Amino acid sequence: MMNRKLRMGMVGGGSDAFIGAIHRLAAFMDGQIELVCGCFSINPEISLSSGKSYYLPGNRVYKTYQEMFENEVKLPEGDRMDFVTIVTPNFAHFGPAMMALENGFNVVIDKPITFTLDEALQLQAKLNETGLLLALTHTYSGYPAVKHAKQMVAEGQLGKIRKVFVEYPQGWLSSKLEDSGNAQASWRTDPKRSGKAGAMGDIGTHAHHLAEYITGLRTTSLCAELNVFVPGRLLDDDGAVLLRFDNGAKGVLIATQIAAGEENALKIRVYGDKGGLEWAQHEPNTLIAKWTSKPTEIYRVGTSMGTAAAANTRTPGGHPEGYLEAFANIYRNFSFTLRAKMNSEQPKPEWLDFPGVEDGIRGMQFIDAVVEAGYNDNVKWVPFK
Repeated sequence: MMNRKLRMGMVGGGSDAFIGAIHRLAAFMDGQIELVCGCFSINPEISLSSGKSYYLPGNRVYKTYQEMFENEVKLPEGDRMDFVTIVTPNFAHFGPAMMALENGFNVVIDKPITFTLDEALQLQAKLNETGLLLALTHTYSGYPAVKHAKQMVAEGQLGKIRKVFVEYPQGWLSSKLEDSGNAQASWRTDPKRSGKAGAMGDIGTHAHHLAEYITGLRTTSLCAELNVFVPGRLLDDDGAVLLRFDNGAKGVLIATQIAAGEENALKIRVYGDKGGLEWAQHEPNTLIAKWTSKPTEIYRVGTSMGTAAAANTRTPGGHPEGYLEAFANIYRNFSFTLRAKMNSEQPKPEWLDFPGVEDGIRGMQFIDAVVEAGYNDNVKWVPFK
């Protein structure tokens, strides 16, 4: 019986990174995981200085991810890492993830899962071959109120789902920030590093995943328009999508990074033939239910929600849980599942509630379809494939 913390390595996430610190906070929140090694930057000097600031021994801080996997796999089982977290720009997801799986390491990875759909399918094949675990950090599915919304839909409380509206407006790219030396703007607007989609690949995939996660439906086809509002920008910074779902429901998705003044105003509304739900990230502990036959209800995290939300709630009612806790729920469920697997035990159903490679493939299919439809006036509906 394994009775210790899970050992995490990192690719990316150095002192100059944007999301690495968030991953570490989320991973450490429940006391299940410790950082033991890493290659924290493509720049060896930054990797080494970052590892030192994280109080890692020098021989566990690596100059390349290849060196890390080659060395870690040679360590005794009682010392080597159990899984790796990959927090690099999109173009650098597939290589480390595939090498990790080939060397027997489980994986946590940022979205979108890979640079292309073909790479995502290769990861799926390798996971099927090895039986290893992969978690994808679609953070917003970790919120307790979102999990309660999913449970209400699954229980049929809203009836047959008919309509979904999901929007993700940001304003941080309202100007050509990529020309000012901003590292995040530079790679996210660069097709060679970000991929074929800009705003739709960055935040549209989050919105699409949330719609499918809550409703349990699958998109069958879409119609899209993509826009580049900032002159000289190489990728879309705005777009709108019409969605068709497998039960006949219809959806509208908006993702934009030029909505001046907006921060991360993710919002979703789901309507069935009996009622509707509304959730917004700016008020994450509140879920609003609207009914055809009774007054509107307000559900609050920690007080009035069901088992799915309770399994992912840490604080008493009235004490807000937010982005970090939602992020941590993915790590906690992944770690509980991995621990059970390493102990040859069956994980509890609620532990299995974290995004995986299938969600990553859906995201890449979404990007491919949006780009195909979004720039072609002669194409109306593009199927998922």
